[in-house]
Amino acid sequence: MLLQILIPTLLLGGMGALFAAGLAYAGKKLAVPQDERIDQVRACLPGAGCGACGYTGCDSYAAAVVQEGAATNLCPVGGAAAAQQIAKIMGADASEAPVRMVATVLCRGDNDMCHSRFEYKGLQECRAAFLASGGAKACKYSCLGLGSCEKVCAFGAIHVENGLVHIDPDKCTGCKRCISVCPKNVIRLEPADLRSVLRCRALEKGRAVRDVCTAGCIACGKCERSCKFGAITLQDNLPVVDMEKCVGCMECVRVCPTGAMDGDLSKRKKAHVDAEKCVGCTICAKQCRFDAIHGALKEKHSVDQELCTGCGLCAAKCPKKAITLE
Repeated sequence: MLLQILIPTLLLGGMGALFAAGLAYAGKKLAVPQDERIDQVRACLPGAGCGACGYTGCDSYAAAVVQEGAATNLCPVGGAAAAQQIAKIMGADASEAPVRMVATVLCRGDNDMCHSRFEYKGLQECRAAFLASGGAKACKYSCLGLGSCEKVCAFGAIHVENGLVHIDPDKCTGCKRCISVCPKNVIRLEPADLRSVLRCRALEKGRAVRDVCTAGCIACGKCERSCKFGAITLQDNLPVVDMEKCVGCMECVRVCPTGAMDGDLSKRKKAHVDAEKCVGCTICAKQCRFDAIHGALKEKHSVDQELCTGCGLCAAKCPKKAITLE
């Protein structure tokens, strides 16, 4: 009886061991060798797995670079340093890193600035709240502030404060996960180095905006009129900035009465004239559109720091390179 059980067990065990050995041998014999450069490229990547490069993760991007000839500069997190390392591995010229894009909230209407139509007591999730007549906030373009975007952010870049989403640009990788879950479309990608950003989507103007939110754009046109470079035009009651013309002077931010045009004025650069290099040619004074540069012909020039906006025209045109922006 024991032999009747033992013999089949041994036979099956032996066959299993034989088949396993055969499969292991075949796996080694028939295996397609992986290009070692894939591992080398992968080591250059930050491992964020954010998908901002257009691939599902760092592993798939590394494989695409080696096997498909994908561009070496698609990782916005690794930036120029990663692009140069990858290009060196691939024996290619180091291409310039793409413009780093970060998520930006196009709304400033927190619970203090944006009125409520009713008290929402349902599921604390933005899509659920949106189904309740578009959400509780009176402005139909506003951020609902329930944090669905915060929950999907794998990098800790998003937090909700007083009913409004805030995004830390230093932590944001531009992966777009927050954009995909926002039912109000109030998040979009913007270049990380933008000095001014419109933080409103309201298509109405004047009182129609003020009645629901004190932080919204009222289409007053002050930003358009203040721009001395013709970079701003009003379209559908919202200012649109032509980045080819914009010099980052932030006058639009300074004159905006509601703060809808947002930017940090403390980061404005200022022009400084090196007296030893200045020959008093007056070219800089003629270029300045803010009357911030003073000095007669053949005299040393100076910059009125209160009037200077840091637009950089004077520095670009100075033939003696006597002007720097700091």
